[in-house]
Amino acid sequence: MCIRDSLAIERTRLANERTLLSYIRSSLYLLLGGIAFFQLKEFSNFKYLAMLSLVFSVVFFVIGIYRFTLLKKSLKRVYYKSEEKEKDNDLND
Repeated sequence: MCIRDSLAIERTRLANERTLLSYIRSSLYLLLGGIAFFQLKEFSNFKYLAMLSLVFSVVFFVIGIYRFTLLKKSLKRVYYKSEEKEKDNDLND
């Protein structure tokens, strides 16, 4: 594998981590929003919005973790395939 390919894989890995962090950040903002809506005692109608916000917070977090692990496994598979291909080329030379 040439340096260009390894740098591309590294860039993709870092982008995957950055995407996971943005999912976590969005999840935390929704969690904070839900807690803030629960604190509003004057507006009882916001209780449903608070519950919805908390549910979406958990959903965002789970989706972020799922997508991160899925892409991480895919990157490992691509990296190991390229390593095996390189070893086969070295053996044939």
